[in-house]
Amino acid sequence: MTDLATLESAVLAQISAAADLPALDAVRVATIGKKGSVSELMSKLGSLPADERKAFGQTVNALKTRVSSLLDARKAELETAALSQRLATERADITLPVRVGPEAAGRIHPVSQVLDEVIEIFASLGFAVAEGPDIESDDNNFTKLNVPADHPARQEHDTFYFQPKADGARPLLRTHTSPVQIRTMLAQKPPIRIIAPGRVYRCDSDQTHTPMFHQIEGLVIDESTHMGHLKWTLEAFAKAFFEVDEVKMRFRASHFPFTEPSMEVDIGAEAIGKPGQWLEILGCGMVHPNVLRNCGLEPERYQGFAFGVGLDRLAMLKYGIPDLRQFFAADVRWLSHYGFPVLDVPTLGGGISS
Repeated sequence: MTDLATLESAVLAQISAAADLPALDAVRVATIGKKGSVSELMSKLGSLPADERKAFGQTVNALKTRVSSLLDARKAELETAALSQRLATERADITLPVRVGPEAAGRIHPVSQVLDEVIEIFASLGFAVAEGPDIESDDNNFTKLNVPADHPARQEHDTFYFQPKADGARPLLRTHTSPVQIRTMLAQKPPIRIIAPGRVYRCDSDQTHTPMFHQIEGLVIDESTHMGHLKWTLEAFAKAFFEVDEVKMRFRASHFPFTEPSMEVDIGAEAIGKPGQWLEILGCGMVHPNVLRNCGLEPERYQGFAFGVGLDRLAMLKYGIPDLRQFFAADVRWLSHYGFPVLDVPTLGGGISS
């Protein structure tokens, strides 16, 4: 028992003398570790008389418990002292800019951002989003849309064709998203109110044209739709998209095989800070009666309007992007300049764009 008291005094002195956490951990290992001085006392039980083993074991266990408690108390003291020292010496410069992580450094492509903006606007007007395949039939892409067989758009210099199938049908890469309108009218009865965004393909490439680009079209079919509804819808869209209270618009007579009458729409460039100019933004018109008949609808009962606009062109106009080809160049530097933060989600309540 005298040896146990001496050992306890020595251990207490070592715990008190430990100046930091590593030194205290070394004391713990040397005393109550697997081969520590206190733990090894239990190995002496076998050499003691039977009537002394119980008392000795209880005494050693009590010693081990006291040492453990003292180690925990000293550890708490040292941790508190270390924290106080850090608080006294460490300083944070709150004037430094925030270091953004990889998630915040990522950017949303302008076309994706504009697509979300347009969908948000038309969704608020009651339009649903419809989609279709990029590879279409000649029938859906041209014939049902009242495009004549000798129309230049059907030629290989304007359209990407695949090899003919066994039945003679020749698939193609859609030249517009209008086939989605055909699929919708074939699949459901009016009233119809949809927008159809997606990739489209044409044999064209320069500063403002690429072989693949993005388009969004709208279609409304019911029994009472007229051109006044078309003009109001496009005006509401233009004001919301360019985020202005008023917008000048003019409708110029044009020709599209699938609408009659057909119009090109220009807006006053005041919407993008360039007064005195006109900007062509889209084409539109009342759905041609032949298109309605081709889809099983009665022109005498149903009528509607359609419009189509290039998402890439909208992005160029609104955000001042000069060259369409850069949209597809996969240049991270360009994307970091023109891209949008991942949390910049367009909403009518919070603002279409930041």
